[in-house]
Amino acid sequence: MPTQDIIEKYQDAIIQIATQTGTGTGFYVKEFDLIVTNNHVVDNVAEVTIQGKLFPKSLSRVWYTDRKHDLAFLEPPTGTLLPDIHLGRYEDMKDGDEVVAIGHPYGLNYTATQGVISKVDRIRDGLKYIQIDAAINPGNSGGPLVNAGGDVIGVNSFIIRGADNLGFSLPVIYLRTALQLYQPNRGNASTRCASCDFLVTNENIDSGKYCPSCGTEVTLPKMPEKEQEAVGVAKTIEQVLKLLGKDIKLARSGPNTWEVEEGSAKIKIAYNPENFFVAGDAFLCQMPTNAAKIKPLYQFLLEENYKLNGLVISCSGQNIVLSCILYDLDMTIENGKEQFQKLFKKADEFDDILKRDYECTDRLTDK
Repeated sequence: MPTQDIIEKYQDAIIQIATQTGTGTGFYVKEFDLIVTNNHVVDNVAEVTIQGKLFPKSLSRVWYTDRKHDLAFLEPPTGTLLPDIHLGRYEDMKDGDEVVAIGHPYGLNYTATQGVISKVDRIRDGLKYIQIDAAINPGNSGGPLVNAGGDVIGVNSFIIRGADNLGFSLPVIYLRTALQLYQPNRGNASTRCASCDFLVTNENIDSGKYCPSCGTEVTLPKMPEKEQEAVGVAKTIEQVLKLLGKDIKLARSGPNTWEVEEGSAKIKIAYNPENFFVAGDAFLCQMPTNAAKIKPLYQFLLEENYKLNGLVISCSGQNIVLSCILYDLDMTIENGKEQFQKLFKKADEFDDILKRDYECTDRLTDK
């Protein structure tokens, strides 16, 4: 199958996954009606945010974890018809076979890289891995490795840092075994014991934390009795967003980063503890293609900047951005709410004005 066809086939089945501590990739397997990803992507939490081309950002329950094989299975979104992709055969793979790795490295959505299998059965930590030279990076974790026939043959799991194009995927034979093991227990929190491979569930767990087969301590993907809260400045930011009516769980897009929408504007909020600033950037529309509108647009932006208090409107390339910056030690719930509320309100207003009066165009977004 041509690479272009593989990419087109998989894009609707590739899932973006985010937690409070990071982001990763997953993919939908219709045969088992589950989203597959790496265990280290979900990071010991029982609920994550997911987003795909066919559905908006939503919450997803983590049902199965497997530390030994670095696998996790998530609940797919309801009411969305996702494409059917197939699991391939490990036995048919050979060194030198062409492969495609698909994922979201460094937040670059739906990135596909080509390469070959360097070694089908590289042994690491007692498991077989597919060694590939297709470039995979942080954010690719949990994405599918696809063969030339368009079938999933592995789950992209890790790289060797400091090396060039040394990536490793868990073979599909382990994935299928895990899916078949979990399927009879579907809809119940489960974890696979890293010592004996026994499937531990709420019904059979010994004393609430031990594998009934071998006694190893295990942790089920259990929803916490109390929602985990951020700490420090991040907690203040989330309290402000909650007061402004935003869903905190859905707003989280990674460590110390949040994304919300207000009308047609998208606002990204980031806190960098190293430089002590909280930045809010509302990405509005783009510069007009009508040259006659450029000069009056610049005049309007300069006049508005003079009027704005605590906000700055600027041009970054073709993008028009409305921003605010708060010093972390000075940020309180009160002034944070006032500043973000103003940012959200003005972002929505400016976006409409710029499109209506100056023929600015919709911002470009990854699709």
